[in-house]
Amino acid sequence: MVQSVELLLDDELDDAVRREWQLLFDAGLPSQARHRGASNRPHVTLAVADDFTDLDARIGTLPVPLFPIRLGPLVVFRGRHATLARLVIPSAELLDAHTAVASLVGTARGVRPHTAPGHWTPHVTLARRMTDDELGSAIELLHSEPGILVGETSALRRWDGDGKVEWLVGHAAQNP
Repeated sequence: MVQSVELLLDDELDDAVRREWQLLFDAGLPSQARHRGASNRPHVTLAVADDFTDLDARIGTLPVPLFPIRLGPLVVFRGRHATLARLVIPSAELLDAHTAVASLVGTARGVRPHTAPGHWTPHVTLARRMTDDELGSAIELLHSEPGILVGETSALRRWDGDGKVEWLVGHAAQNP
């Protein structure tokens, strides 16, 4: 299992993404809505590693980056199956938050290179493990949804996939 540091979204943006999850679910397609755990919520992953435990005290000192965020067009990540997501449109605030987290957790065991600065694609996942046919149906279904979703970040959280627990980290530091 893995551990991560993630940005959460404000209530309105969270609701907008959940509506897209529900559209997929209602159409019988793979969707993040299928995961009913309390910790399953729309988020932007900033860093992933095998273990952040030794860094939790330092992670807890991070300021919570509160800033406007825009979710843009659909993006597909290919592997054995496809993952469908909304691309997060990069902003200076988003890149600064990512750089701060990446530099802090860079020494963690098993840091994933795809979350390193210069290799990271910020996104919010809509569905995982999609076949090509499901992917085509999902894109067609979501085609009529708004092209850009606008909101703000609301919190920074730590997710421990081994323990299946989450907690908020850092302290509020709203940008002027």
